[in-house]
Amino acid sequence: MLDIAEELNRWVAQGRDFAVATVVAVGGSAPRHPGAALAVDTDGTAIGSVSGGCVEGAVYELCRQALEDGEPVLQRFGYSDEDAFAVGLTCGGIIDILVTPVRASSPGRTVLASALSAAAHKEAAALARVVSGPGQLLGRALLVRPDGSYEGGFGAHPELDRTVAEEARAFLDAGRTGTLEIGERGSRCGAPLTVLVESSVPPPRMIVFGAIDFASALVRVGAFLGYRVTVCDARPVFATAARFPEADEIVVEWPHTYLERTEVDARTVLCVLTHDAKFDVPLLRLALRLPVAYVGAMGSRRTHLDRNERLREVGVTERELARLRSPIGLDLGARTPEETALSIASEIVASRRGGSGVSLAGARTPIHHDGSAGSLASMPTCAVGSVA
Repeated sequence: MLDIAEELNRWVAQGRDFAVATVVAVGGSAPRHPGAALAVDTDGTAIGSVSGGCVEGAVYELCRQALEDGEPVLQRFGYSDEDAFAVGLTCGGIIDILVTPVRASSPGRTVLASALSAAAHKEAAALARVVSGPGQLLGRALLVRPDGSYEGGFGAHPELDRTVAEEARAFLDAGRTGTLEIGERGSRCGAPLTVLVESSVPPPRMIVFGAIDFASALVRVGAFLGYRVTVCDARPVFATAARFPEADEIVVEWPHTYLERTEVDARTVLCVLTHDAKFDVPLLRLALRLPVAYVGAMGSRRTHLDRNERLREVGVTERELARLRSPIGLDLGARTPEETALSIASEIVASRRGGSGVSLAGARTPIHHDGSAGSLASMPTCAVGSVA
């Protein structure tokens, strides 16, 4: 639900009633991941998507029905061998979808409104909702902040709220969305519950070092992928807003000095495009020791070998060097700045998602690599609601 928070936050501010359908769990080659959502208001306006088109019509009707009767429902959709045009996923996957009405009279509207506001304003927060278990708890919500404080609750047992808040905070720290299993009393005691935790975190950072023409193309692609993009170069004549209008930040500073003082995390990607030893060596010496997601450096294979020797001379270990993606990018035969940016972005996505980078045609690799969070294996075989 938090993936369409900006629009839903506007709906809340306008006092609209709506129902939101959220992907809870997936199995096989499902098109969307847990947390993907479709919402429908009382006028029939729809936003978002839960399946890329396969079952949108049926989910739309479920939302309309939930708005009428005020009852949440859990529905499973899968592929129909008998009729490929029946309501189902022609890709062969299975998805479980929770439909929750959010009306003015809904007791959980305040909590959901707080979660949507946080996500719309790019604030860190985790929304936990019961997606299976005792019927009276279905759809109940709890909002957790980074400091561990929380709003709302499930109204079943005080220990349940505290335990879910602790678990949700761990999801939030990892920027992860998925499900957890817990007992109704906050441990393994009581009726089993499945709780969906959706994490809203600020956009990950992409820092591009080197204000060259290839950087301009990479900035555009990085912004398209949802990164908050910074361009850093020590040369003020090149590092200008006019040359990089899509960048969120332009920094004129020696690259390693800036990296020393700026904030990075496990989702940050660092792209070194300077291919100049006086910039690269001190920068990479620091970058390869930081807990970031990706470090790539541009240059020919000759440049790469020379740079590695220089890095060894300043104390970079072989283990640290093994983290360096250089020459940067996947082998796409790229030549233009735009093609090169696509090559770099492809390697970043493959690194993030665990992809191999090989062509899917004829390959025996899965299409989606990160389906463990919220997989159907974690869902109970007998779920509350209308599970077909």
